[in-house]
Parts: sequence; C-alpha cells; structure tokens
Amino acid sequence: MSELERFSISMDGRLLKKFDERNEKMGYGNRSEAIRDLIRDCLIKTKQWAKDNVRVAATVTLIYDHHTSELTEQLNDIQHHHKGIVVAGMHVHLDYDNCMEVVVLRGRGKEVKELAHQLIAHKGVKHGKVVLTTEGKDLW
Repeated sequence: MSELERFSISMDGRLLKKFDERNEKMGYGNRSEAIRDLIRDCLIKTKQWAKDNVRVAATVTLIYDHHTSELTEQLNDIQHHHKGIVVAGMHVHLDYDNCMEVVVLRGRGKEVKELAHQLIAHKGVKHGKVVLTTEGKDLW
C-alpha cells in the first residue's frame, strides 16, 4: 500500500456544510473517504475514458414506452449485433406503458461509448443515461 499524504483544502463554509450533509446522507465516516471517491471518479472519467482503446465497463439505462411499434425488438437487435460488448441486460416493467432496460457493457472505450450513445439516441427512447466506469485494474 502506498504512503498516505495529507493536504489542506480551503473552501467557503456554506459549500463545506453542504458537502458534509451529502457525505452524512451517503454514509461516509469522514471527509477523506468522500474526497478519495470523488477523485477516483474524476480520474476514471478523464484518464480511462479519454483513451479509446482502454478496456472499460458501463451501464446504460433506457426508459421507453413498450407500446412504441417494434422498439423492443430494435433495441434487442442492436444488442445482439454487439454481443462482444453487451454483457447482460435487465428489463423492468415500470407501469402499464413504461419500461426500463439496463444494459451492461464491457469492452474498448470507443466501442462502448458508441454503443451506449446509439441505444440512448434510438428513436422512441424517452430517456437514457450511461454510467461509465472501469474494470478496476488500474484503480488508485
């Protein structure tokens, strides 16, 4: 394990209070662990995802009306054409009209990003969100 280093941060008291409230709600025992998680998240987004050939993982969440003609089949077709990147999927019936689909992706950054955006931008998808992460190998 690497040696711990200490440093100081100066910030407006109101901002610090909001940060502490957030940390308490999320269950952090101290500011240090919360800041470490924020830094890791920043580095994953800027270091790992900036390189198109680095192996990454992601989840794509899609909300859509399942009554939209052939949409479910089209989304399934897209996923089947990318079977090397699509790891798993889960379909949830939210109510009579709306469904949520969560798709787990894994592969090279460029291909994962392109597939995630293709799914989100597909006609008929009401809302989509991609959460980009790492396979964990070079996590600090």
